Amino acid sequence: MSKDLTSHLRPWQVISGGICGLVLSIGLARFAFTPLLPELQLQTGLSDAAAGGLAAVNYAGYISGALAAAWIDGAHWRHRLYSMGLWLSLLSVAGMALSTWLPNWALWRYLGGLCGATGMLLGAGLVLGWLMRQGRRPELGVLFIGLGLGIVVSALGAWGVSQIWSLWAHQWLAMAAIGLVFFIPAWFWRPPVPPAQTGVDNSQATPRVSSRWMLTMAGSYFAAGWGFVISATFTVAIVEREPALAGQGALAWALVGLAAMPAVFLWDKVARRWGDTRALLLAFGLQTVSVILPAVSGSLAAALSGALGYGATFIGIVSLTLALVGRRAPQNPGKAMARLTLSYGAAQVIAPMVAGAMAQSTGTFKGALWLTAGVMLLGMALLATLPDDRAPADHV
Repeated sequence: MSKDLTSHLRPWQVISGGICGLVLSIGLARFAFTPLLPELQLQTGLSDAAAGGLAAVNYAGYISGALAAAWIDGAHWRHRLYSMGLWLSLLSVAGMALSTWLPNWALWRYLGGLCGATGMLLGAGLVLGWLMRQGRRPELGVLFIGLGLGIVVSALGAWGVSQIWSLWAHQWLAMAAIGLVFFIPAWFWRPPVPPAQTGVDNSQATPRVSSRWMLTMAGSYFAAGWGFVISATFTVAIVEREPALAGQGALAWALVGLAAMPAVFLWDKVARRWGDTRALLLAFGLQTVSVILPAVSGSLAAALSGALGYGATFIGIVSLTLALVGRRAPQNPGKAMARLTLSYGAAQVIAPMVAGAMAQSTGTFKGALWLTAGVMLLGMALLATLPDDRAPADHV
């Protein structure tokens, strides 16, 4: 039965379905908040500190989902939860329009974070496992086009709906309607349920992950999560607050996504040539520079360069890290990814609250950006202590 489920879909369908799942569960359930935040604050009076709190709640949901994914062994349960996450992603976007009550927003942001974990971890784990069973190169670069595409969809979608509807609630409902377009292929081309493992060679299925390696990667990935969430939450707000850049926030956010989409292929090639650890160190370094640029200059060039650099690097860090840990735990890559992602999620709860409070007290995000750069450098120092690792080639 499972074999039939696997064989009736073609590779491009499984990959495309996973991409659409990421656009929906990450691009909209998570990233729609970023381009819609300035208008939400303008029309409802939402403070910077409260906005940071909502971002933290979103990632508390992400951590909850990662915790669940870290302990779920059953393939059928992983598939069911991924399917539920697709439905809930649509509801979490539409639910933001129901009222201006802060607890209502917190509830839907939490559920949106939960959906993000199902799309990012369960979905990516199902796709990676399917690729390995089919004898294909176990990389996630192509799948993670969905992250960059999700940012582009959220940016252009937010700009488009703002031209038609001025009321913030209508904008959220329109974004949910856009999500429905991606829900359809994501649902019908879901990664098939993995077949039951009978006669598994335990020597190959046992994770090749030592406690030291996992703890070091977790510390490094915590830093990556800190760098990711500051830009993911506040890029548009940072740009809009520069007097000379007002009205350019959506452009900066779209550039993040446009840079991320081709970058997934580039980082896979860099990792094949240099190894995963060196590729990750390069991505960390470039992202640190991208974070600093808006802090040292308020020019449009600095803002756009920072957005391009952030988009081109965060995707590489996520893709290379998750593929690396997934290859080391081939019997359940989604579970291994989820355990590592707990540190990434922890940073994404802490960082927005710290950045929001700093911006609230100083009136600028520059201090938070410098702090983020420091955290990223610490992550690089940890990463530099790890041995290099390379992805295996396709089976023939």
